[in-house]
Amino acid sequence: QVQLVESGGGLVQAGGSLRLSCAASGSIFSNNLMGWYRQAPGKQRELVANIISGGSTNYADSVKGRFTISRDNAKNAVYLQMNSLKPEDTAVYYCSVLQRGSPYWGQGTQVTVSS
Repeated sequence: QVQLVESGGGLVQAGGSLRLSCAASGSIFSNNLMGWYRQAPGKQRELVANIISGGSTNYADSVKGRFTISRDNAKNAVYLQMNSLKPEDTAVYYCSVLQRGSPYWGQGTQVTVSS
């Protein structure tokens, strides 16, 4: 019903930057919450950031001041600009959308930060 396609992951050195993109398609409704989660090896999935359709945002403490989430409602897209990357940011990053009480997830994209 809803499909999420992520791009932008890759390898980067500590201190570098990456920009993740996620395009949603299918049955997308006006009021939804979009966001990014990540899961590192041996750890549980955690919220990185989310954003409502009006633009209000929330960030995990570990990424505040370094990451910026944004969205383009006309394109049903959400982005994550990641600056000053650290090795601890290494994880699989998942795009998400919550609408009408139902969560949807992308397939994940690998981000690896070398020291």
